[in-house]
Amino acid sequence: MAHPGDWISLITAGAVLVSWLAFGAVFLHYRRSPTGKETRRERGWVLGFLLQMAGYATVWGLRRGLRPIAPMPAIAEAAFAVLTVGLAAGSIWVVVSAANALGKQWALTARLVEGHELITRGPYGRVRHPIYTGMFGLLLATGLAISHWMALAAAIALFWTGTVIRVRREEKLLRQAFGTRFEEYARRVPAVLPGIY
Repeated sequence: MAHPGDWISLITAGAVLVSWLAFGAVFLHYRRSPTGKETRRERGWVLGFLLQMAGYATVWGLRRGLRPIAPMPAIAEAAFAVLTVGLAAGSIWVVVSAANALGKQWALTARLVEGHELITRGPYGRVRHPIYTGMFGLLLATGLAISHWMALAAAIALFWTGTVIRVRREEKLLRQAFGTRFEEYARRVPAVLPGIY
């Protein structure tokens, strides 16, 4: 007979997988959307991107099977599952909201387009890089659902290092384009996680 925790783990992992599919769909949609003509690009973003992807590979590659990050009683596992699914769904909501706010300015690369605006509305009023916030939340949800705690720790270190690199490269362009307007915005609004960075 199956343990109740097996069903909880299966449902949690399934919900996280659905969140990943939604995440992929968002990026495919915006990749196909018309974008503005590029005026400037910062090339150093690639290292940050590769480190973020290494974080994702680590969290997916070093799994515990469909079990939570640590053994726990069934009631705690159910509460933990709700938290994990909520984190995954909330992360996708943040990514979708941020991509919608960016519109034609969205890109995988660090670049500026013709008529580039400094977006400060929507999720950009809470953090300067909400897509990275959502990506980090999805990494955490995945790790909590299926990874060993050591794999999650390594994945966080890799992803976070990559994120810092990408933030610095992107903000170099924004400082050049918007000067004091961007500096004021950066003083008011955290980069990725309020109270942390």
